[in-house]
Amino acid sequence: QAQLVESGGGSVQAGGSLRLSCAGYTYKTKCIGWFRQAPGKEREGVAGIYYGIGTTAYAESVKGRFTISQDNAKNTVYLQMNSLKPEDTAVYYCAATMGWIPPSGIMSSSAYNSWGQGTQVTVSS
Repeated sequence: QAQLVESGGGSVQAGGSLRLSCAGYTYKTKCIGWFRQAPGKEREGVAGIYYGIGTTAYAESVKGRFTISQDNAKNTVYLQMNSLKPEDTAVYYCAATMGWIPPSGIMSSSAYNSWGQGTQVTVSS
């Protein structure tokens, strides 16, 4: 399994931007996803990308504000988060899998078997 490491979290005011990075996956990875978990809430999928192919998917709550991308040369996946809202406050995790995930399941945490430790994102109003 891949050893994933997230970075880039922090505290910003509403309307601000942050870019999260996820490194440590291998060329055998098929799909990488970003998830988040706020206190007292279940973990939810935010965005996913098919490694190498580049096809992406987003949760409705972040469409138009977040962008997931990959840098194959650096084996790094990014989550660019713009127009942040207080409700985006959560611990953000990246996850990877070497198995195929259908598009309907790319936002499902059970489809992934490698996880990073998480990075805190706090958005103040």
